[in-house]
Amino acid sequence: MSDQKRVLSCIQPTGQLHLGNYFGAVKNWVDLQSNYQCFYGVVDYHAMTMPFKTDKLRTQSWDLIVELTSVGVKPENLFVQSLVPEHAELCWIFNCFASVGRVSNMTQYKDKSQKAADSSKESFISVGLYDYPVLQAADILIYKADFVPVGDDQDQHLELTREIANRFNSNVGKEYFVLPETLHTKTPRIKSTADPSRKMSKSAGEKHHIGIFASEERIRKQIKSAVTDAGETKDGEMSEGVQNLFELINASGGESYDSLMKDYESGVLKYSELKDAAADVLVRLTAEFISRKAEILDNKRELKYQIKQSSSEIRKVAQQTLKEVKDLVGLMNVKF
Repeated sequence: MSDQKRVLSCIQPTGQLHLGNYFGAVKNWVDLQSNYQCFYGVVDYHAMTMPFKTDKLRTQSWDLIVELTSVGVKPENLFVQSLVPEHAELCWIFNCFASVGRVSNMTQYKDKSQKAADSSKESFISVGLYDYPVLQAADILIYKADFVPVGDDQDQHLELTREIANRFNSNVGKEYFVLPETLHTKTPRIKSTADPSRKMSKSAGEKHHIGIFASEERIRKQIKSAVTDAGETKDGEMSEGVQNLFELINASGGESYDSLMKDYESGVLKYSELKDAAADVLVRLTAEFISRKAEILDNKRELKYQIKQSSSEIRKVAQQTLKEVKDLVGLMNVKF
């Protein structure tokens, strides 16, 4: 393997990528590949923690892989979590190094369990939903990742990961696990064009997200109907809706950003012009993704082979870590 610092990041296969996913995380994945040894996981075990359809999970995982590679993630950096069963085994070991009180206080567990209770007639909340932060710690530590690119809402999870690593190291009397650090890179916070007070999200409905493989007609229609809040806020700041359109243009590399901002500050910019500019730059960007996706789908069998191979190669790192962990805690082991 490489001497470069390692980056680990994962994504759940819960539906098609949208612009919020791309600008908020996946574009960063693509950029990081130039300077780090990157392990990117499609975490299908995590996708099981909330209600899911058993006949769609595998298909969603492969669809996500197609989308990720279409936007520039290298196949050799991708793995499928369920093809690396060592994640689940290390999770069990880590369960014995994680405190109930700490896991119970995880903010996302509280939020998601409430959501599950609200959406389910039986109010069923799985143990997996409660325990997934420990599996997430296993995802990170099994590759001895140096950095984990996270948003602010994930800081708590990385803190738990570091606590588990520290407790493990203390118990075995060896500084075995590297304590991963957060990698806070500048990533845009893309909002819903229908309601710019909330982030872009699939769960809120079709009006609240724009797919990265959406048709030109769909993109232009959605941007044309984008809420602009009719100008300024009470504090004289740019409205959330207008700011979101500027963010989309800037994140897409739109050359018109500076001139549009100048016109806005001068008070001569029409919102129809801003929307047209945003739609133009998004259509150009997504056209590239659509073209790459078509090429990949023409040879999807080759991509499946590549991902199985990359998962197998990446699994070797996980196998070695698990072997060493089992030796350190005194479990029976086998030769790989």
